[in-house]
Amino acid sequence: MLRFLLRRLLQAVPVLVGVSIAVFLMIHLIPGDPAEMVAGQMATREDVENVRKALGLDQPLLQQYLQFAGRALTGDFGTSFRTGRPVSEEILARYGNTLLLGSVALLIAAVVGGLAGIVAAVNRFTWIDNLALALSILAISTPAFSLGLLLILAFAVWASVLPMTGFDSWQAVILPALTLSAASTAVICRIMRSSLVEVMDNQYVRTARAKGLREHLVIWRHGVRNALIPVVTVAGLQLGYLLGSAVVTETVFAWPGLGRLLVQSILARDFPVVQAAVLVVAVTFILVNIATDLLYALLDPRISAQ
Repeated sequence: MLRFLLRRLLQAVPVLVGVSIAVFLMIHLIPGDPAEMVAGQMATREDVENVRKALGLDQPLLQQYLQFAGRALTGDFGTSFRTGRPVSEEILARYGNTLLLGSVALLIAAVVGGLAGIVAAVNRFTWIDNLALALSILAISTPAFSLGLLLILAFAVWASVLPMTGFDSWQAVILPALTLSAASTAVICRIMRSSLVEVMDNQYVRTARAKGLREHLVIWRHGVRNALIPVVTVAGLQLGYLLGSAVVTETVFAWPGLGRLLVQSILARDFPVVQAAVLVVAVTFILVNIATDLLYALLDPRISAQ
């Protein structure tokens, strides 16, 4: 298992390098002169040159990247143009909220999607299976901002049982988490259903039934347990997706997370915060993938032996 972990960590190194290069080049790929965009339309030529020197844009590109990568390794992403605070403080102040929102959304998606997939597989080709398919298509097809506004209208405006925006109490996480988890719930439901249907058609399942084992024991011991491997993989990938797609949800619900900070920084042309936020999300996605691979190997020891 240790060798398996080391191999995955080594495979992540070139990915991290590629991500850092892409994040670094963001400021150079925007149309026009980044220094002029940061300085503003009313800035003089001297102001633009001062901004260029402050950003280090007057240095060779390779030297700029090496300095950026070296600072990033120590957690130094510079200073925010908008607030004047260290970027690392801005990120840390919001990252925990985004991680909380993504974790709650993933928990909802795993429990609801997993149970719905099991029920659909057990009752395949019935109206229950068709209903699960229809709801899954609806959940995937509905944009997050539309679903979020509908939930706000129903539970915050009409029923007045949940807060509309912000993060003042634990109830405030419910609506954003439901909005964020909708698409992932549908994906996990369909994967769970397909995987369980395939497992239940195997010979050892029919043998267990022939021995007189109760149906619910056959489903849980021989079916669900062996069907979980692809579901775990998809669930791990969904956490990375949730952290990345939290931008829209956090904006709709004014959630004080990394996604909303990213939107605010883009509008304010706060490039150091934008670079750091994108890099943190990318690194988190890579770490989640490694953790998913480890869990996959625990469920199927043949994976770590390869």
